[in-house]
Amino acid sequence: MNILLVEDETRVADFIVRGLQSEGWTVTCAGDGERGLELLAQTGFDIVLLDLMLPGISGQETCRRMRARSHFMPVLMLSALDSMKDRIEGLHVGADDYLPKPFNFDELVARIKAMVRRANAFRGAGDVHVLEFKGLRLDTRSAILSIEGEEVDMTSREREIMALFLSNQGKVFARERILNAIWGAQKDPLTNVVDVYIGRLRKKLGPLGDELQTVRGLGYRLGR
Repeated sequence: MNILLVEDETRVADFIVRGLQSEGWTVTCAGDGERGLELLAQTGFDIVLLDLMLPGISGQETCRRMRARSHFMPVLMLSALDSMKDRIEGLHVGADDYLPKPFNFDELVARIKAMVRRANAFRGAGDVHVLEFKGLRLDTRSAILSIEGEEVDMTSREREIMALFLSNQGKVFARERILNAIWGAQKDPLTNVVDVYIGRLRKKLGPLGDELQTVRGLGYRLGR
C-alpha cells in the first residue's frame, strides 16, 4: 500500500511513518499542504492521511484542492480539533473519515485497511459495473458518476453511498445500516455523518437530488 502523510509536526510524523512502515506499507511524508499536492500530482497513492492544522494552506483547503484536481483516493483527516463542527467541515470539503488526536495506532491501521478495502471493492465490484437511474449513471470500474453524460465530482465515500442506493433502488436504508455498510462498526450510531453526506449528495445531483428521499422515521431511499 502506498500512503501519503501530510503532517507538519516532525515527532508525530516520524511516529506514524515508523508504525505504518512496520506494517509493510510505503509512506511518503509532506510537511505542508502545498507539498502534499505536488506529490499527488507526481505519484499515485492508495490513501491520504491529512492533518487539519498545517502551515500555509489548511488541511481543509488542501482536501478541497485535491478533490478539485480529481484526486479521489480515500482521505482520512487527523486532528487535535475534535468538535462536531470541525468534523463536519472536513466532510464537507471531501474527507472520507476523521480520526481525532491522540489516537490508538491500532485503530489508525484498522481504519486505513477498511477504507482502502472498500475503495478497492468498489472499483472491482461484481459483474454488474454500470448502475443507472433515470439520467444518473455510475460506472464502478472507472469510478465515474455522470448525469446526462456530464461527470459529477464525487469523493470515494460519496460514490460508495451512491452505489449502495443505485444497487437497491426504492429500498429504504436506515442511518445505522448506511453507517455499517459504508463506514463499518467504528462509527458512533449517534453521529450525523449520514445526514451530512446525504445533504452533500443532493446538492451534487442537482434536479435529481429530490430522488434521494427521506422516509420519516425510517431512513433514506433512492426513488420509489
